[in-house]
Amino acid sequence: MESERSVVAMGDDLPRPLGPAELSRRRFLQGTAGFALVPITATLAACEGGSPSPGGEGDGDSRRARTLRLPITSRIASPNLWNPMAPGMRDDAGFQCALSEPLFMLNYETSEIEPWLGEEFTPNETLDVWTLRIRDGITWSDGEVYDADDVVFTIELLRTGPAEINFAHAIEMQKWVRSVRKVDPLTVEFTLTAPNPRFQLDYFSVKIFRSIVILPEHIWAGQDPLTFENYDPEQGWPVFTGPYKLASASENLVTWERDPNWWGAKAGFQELPEPEFIEFEAAETEEILVARASNNEFDFLDDITTGAYETMHGRNESMVSWNPDRPYSWADPCTRLFSFNTALAPWDDRDMRWAVNFAVDKDEIVDIAYEGSTTKAAMFFPPYEGLERYVQLLEDEGVFEEFPILEHDPDRAAQLIESKGWTRSGDGYYTLDGRELTLQIDTPTEATELSRYAEVIAEQLERVGIRASLRRLAFPTFADNIKLGEFEAASDFSACGSVSEPWYSMDLYHQRRVAPVGQASGGGATTTGGNGVRWANAEYSRQVDAMASLPLGDPRIDEHFVAAAREYLRDLPFFAAAHAKKLYSHNTTYWTGWPSREDAYIQPPVVWNSSHRIIHNLQRA
Repeated sequence: MESERSVVAMGDDLPRPLGPAELSRRRFLQGTAGFALVPITATLAACEGGSPSPGGEGDGDSRRARTLRLPITSRIASPNLWNPMAPGMRDDAGFQCALSEPLFMLNYETSEIEPWLGEEFTPNETLDVWTLRIRDGITWSDGEVYDADDVVFTIELLRTGPAEINFAHAIEMQKWVRSVRKVDPLTVEFTLTAPNPRFQLDYFSVKIFRSIVILPEHIWAGQDPLTFENYDPEQGWPVFTGPYKLASASENLVTWERDPNWWGAKAGFQELPEPEFIEFEAAETEEILVARASNNEFDFLDDITTGAYETMHGRNESMVSWNPDRPYSWADPCTRLFSFNTALAPWDDRDMRWAVNFAVDKDEIVDIAYEGSTTKAAMFFPPYEGLERYVQLLEDEGVFEEFPILEHDPDRAAQLIESKGWTRSGDGYYTLDGRELTLQIDTPTEATELSRYAEVIAEQLERVGIRASLRRLAFPTFADNIKLGEFEAASDFSACGSVSEPWYSMDLYHQRRVAPVGQASGGGATTTGGNGVRWANAEYSRQVDAMASLPLGDPRIDEHFVAAAREYLRDLPFFAAAHAKKLYSHNTTYWTGWPSREDAYIQPPVVWNSSHRIIHNLQRA
C-alpha cells in the first residue's frame, strides 16, 4: 500500500488535457516520475569513491555484520513518540518488527492464522462470544507479567476512549465489543454486540500491516492515550514484549538493541533473533536508496521500480527479489482500481462504464505503467491462496464468459457509446447535444504508481474518443473527494481489506454505505471510506449480507459469493486495473533466510507486525 502518513501541499488540481495519440513506453516514462537509469548510474559511480559500507564487507565480527539495516523513506518528525494510539507515531521504524508483538499473525502464503502471544482464540457456536487464551510465560521488557489484565485494560481503553485513537481500531471495538472480562490470568472473554466470524482475523491477526496492540496496564493506567509519548529512557520506556529495546532515536536514525532477557527465549518459545541490532535510516530518494543498498549499506528495500532493481542487481548480485525473474514483485494486498462516480451522468449508466472497461488495455497497463512487474486482475482481490479459489470459482461457473472483464475491445466500446446517442466528431472525440464526452480522473500526487496507470488509461480513452484528463491532488484531498462523491473517476485502492476471504472487501460496496454527493460515504476502515462510487444494488447487498454471519471457510459462502460477483460485474461500478506490485529486494551479503517465492514461509514485508517471523528466521551469512 502507498503510504498515507505523508501530507503535502495541494497539488495542481487543474485538469490536464491529453490529445488522442498513441502511447509509447518512451513517451510515457518521459512524462511520469519513472526511475531514471542515468541518475542512478551516476550516483552509484560516485559511491565507489566514498567510504566502504559500515564495518567493512566480509568482516563477520564487525558491528555491520551483526546489524540488520533497513531504510525508511522520510525523516521522523517525532522520534520520541512511541504511543501507537497517538496520531503522528511512525510505526514503520521498528515499532512493528522490533518492539511490539501481535497476538496472532495471518500467513498469506498458507491462509492460516498463526499463534504468537496468543495461543488460541475461539468463538461459541453463535459467533458472538470469543475466548482468548494467552501464551504462558510472557513478560513485558521491564519484567512485569503480560496477562489477561493487560488485554482487558487495552480493550476497555479502546471501547471508552476517543474515536481519534490512531491505528488501534477504537471505532471497531466500540462497534463490536459489548463487554470484555478476565476469566483467569491467561484467559479473556469477549462478548460481542452481534455475531462476527471475522473478529479474530480483522482485529488481532495482522491482516494487513498491523493489528490491535496490547498495552502494559502498569504503565498506561491513568495516561491520556492521545498525548502520552511513552518515552523515558531512564525508566526503560517504551515497554512492550518484543525482542529488542530502543537504543536511540533521531529524525534520521532509529537503533534497536537485542534484549538478552526477552521472554520468548526464556520460555522456550523462540530463540533470540540473530541480528544483535536493527537500524532504520532515512534515505529519501530512490536514487540514494538504491545506490546505498548496492554498496551493502541496507539489507532490504521496501519497494522500488523495475529499472532500479535491474540496475542494482546488475551491480550487486547479493541484492535479490521475491521472484528471481520478471515479474520480480510480490503482490500487495490492495489491488489497484479504476473507479467511477456512479451518481454522475453519463457514468451512472453501466453500459458506459463497460465501454470504458473495453477501451482499457490491461496488458498495456502491466507492460508500460508497471514495466512488466505485475499481472492483470479479473477481480478486486489480491492473488493470495485463500482468495484465488474464489476467483477460480467464477471461472468454473462461466461468470467471466458472461462478463468478459479482461477483454480489450475498442470496437465494442464504440458500439456501447454510440448506442447512447454519442457521435464521433471531426477532431476524434464523441459529442452529444453539443457537449463533448469527457472523463476527469483523480489521482494522488504522493502515489506515483497510481498516477502512472492513470496516465496509461487516460491515453487509452483518448484513442476511443473520450477526452480524458488527470486531476492531481494531495492525498488527503483525494481521499476526501472520494468519500464525498466529488469526483468523476479515480485511480485508487478503495476495495482493500480482503486477504484470505472475500466478504470484507465486498461489504465495502454494500448499499448501506451510500450517501448523497456532498456527504461522506462509508463506515469502512479504508482511507477513502466505503462505497465512494455510490453504487446501490439491493441484490448484491443481500448476497453479501448472507455471507456475513457464516463461519470462515463455510462452503455455503460460495453460492452467495458467485451471486454477488455477478451483480458487481453486471453493473461494474469500478474495475481492477492491475494487481498492486511491491518489488521488495533483500541483501544476502550479511543475512540469509529471507522469504522468497521459493521459500514462501510468510509474506515478505519487513516492517509489518508479522515480520517477527522473518527476523527470527534470518541467519548470519
